[in-house]
Amino acid sequence: MTAEEIDPTLPALLADIESLVRCESPSTDHEAVARSAEVVAALGARLLGAEPERIVTEGCTHLRWRFGDGPSRVLLLGHHDTVWPHGSLETHPFSVEDGVLRGPGCFDMKVGVVMALHAAAALDDRSGLSILITGDEEIGSPLSRPLIEDEARGCEAVLVLEASADGGALKTRRKGTSLYRVRVEGRAAHSGLEPEKGINAGVELAHQILALTGLADPERGTSVVPTALSGGTTSNTVPAAAGVAVDVRVWDLAEQERVDREIRAARPVLPGAVVRIEGGVNRPPLDAEASAGLFALASELAERLGLAPLTEAAVGGASDGNFTAGLGVPTLDGLGAVGGGAHADHEHVIVAEVPRRTALLHALTAALLAGRTPSATTNEAAKTVAGQR
Repeated sequence: MTAEEIDPTLPALLADIESLVRCESPSTDHEAVARSAEVVAALGARLLGAEPERIVTEGCTHLRWRFGDGPSRVLLLGHHDTVWPHGSLETHPFSVEDGVLRGPGCFDMKVGVVMALHAAAALDDRSGLSILITGDEEIGSPLSRPLIEDEARGCEAVLVLEASADGGALKTRRKGTSLYRVRVEGRAAHSGLEPEKGINAGVELAHQILALTGLADPERGTSVVPTALSGGTTSNTVPAAAGVAVDVRVWDLAEQERVDREIRAARPVLPGAVVRIEGGVNRPPLDAEASAGLFALASELAERLGLAPLTEAAVGGASDGNFTAGLGVPTLDGLGAVGGGAHADHEHVIVAEVPRRTALLHALTAALLAGRTPSATTNEAAKTVAGQR
């Protein structure tokens, strides 16, 4: 399939995208995610001629298609949940104007889900293909991670339909993420009458926040960012409890382990205060080596299709591709929509790129299912590129 051949189906692509974007699916609302899953299931059943397996884990609905009698060799991976709350369609309505598509969750990543289904539908032979669309990626995939890793094990390649980086670049390297909650327990007291009898959890938390930020290493690309804060009850009470969420991003596993070790070693500064650490490593880094060969093959296929030369990017955000790369499975990310504004008011997709990227995804999936791997020359070049990143 070439981009020119799929262009006539653009109206169908847009209609399917609209149906999915118009079904709001905030990650924390399992009923909404279930409704969205049914929209995805109906699209897939129509395009693929097969109903998906509906997998519900603690109320969250995921979908899986498997084709052929043997083990899966290629996994198309995506998610249908979004960060957008109910009512977002009223303030950010679905629209297609002047070649730009807008709507909550369009870029991240409902367009990618539709692309995956259309690309798979155009395959002459789907044997060995698996498609997994999960429902909790935006909150760290706490329920779908085992499912993702089980599906990826034994595969020869995982193609992730997350949105592209700036300018349509594929994501060949991603930071690993760790998520923590630091909770401080103190003792309440009247802040005017007898503050000395209290143990100020807010002050203790301030000490902890300063220590946390000191764990960052900008030269290595390691960030440790305190984010959502909470604490206290009234303006005239010494706070007995306080807490902060902490977002950690790293390029390599050794750094992830170092920061985890040091956060867990936190001790209180104020006498009598208690510090508790919750959470931990969420996703391992996606290293360049995991994507190098697949990026080289995708670049070769893009040239054959007459598409613009592919570019690549290393990004701070993580995805479910981090899990699969962490297993040692070759993983290429950012194959979905081209546009920008993920999670923001200006979230959008460039319409002209949708059929082009769908054609590339189809060609890459077909080549991998046919047993195609990069040539020796291409593979060596890919290793060289990986080593230079």
